[in-house]
Amino acid sequence: MLVSGCSWDLSLPECRSLKDKRRVVKSLKDRIRGRFNVSVAETAYQDVWTRAQLSVALVTSDGASPDSVLSKLDRFIEGEHRVVILSVNKVRY
Repeated sequence: MLVSGCSWDLSLPECRSLKDKRRVVKSLKDRIRGRFNVSVAETAYQDVWTRAQLSVALVTSDGASPDSVLSKLDRFIEGEHRVVILSVNKVRY
């Protein structure tokens, strides 16, 4: 069994309030959950309008699968026009 995770520090340049930020982050989290079937949470910068950190975790019994899913997630988030990726941190246990 492998446990893998990844965190993305994101800039949200179009957000002008916490309400704007919550709408963007909630939409992104819901689409990630629905498309990739992973656990996802906002893990930092909850009170900052223009920053967010999203983290995902997944558990698999296959060694190749987590890397594939995390690579697809990277591309998915890169394609989101409302966010800019500042840094990425991947972990595997």
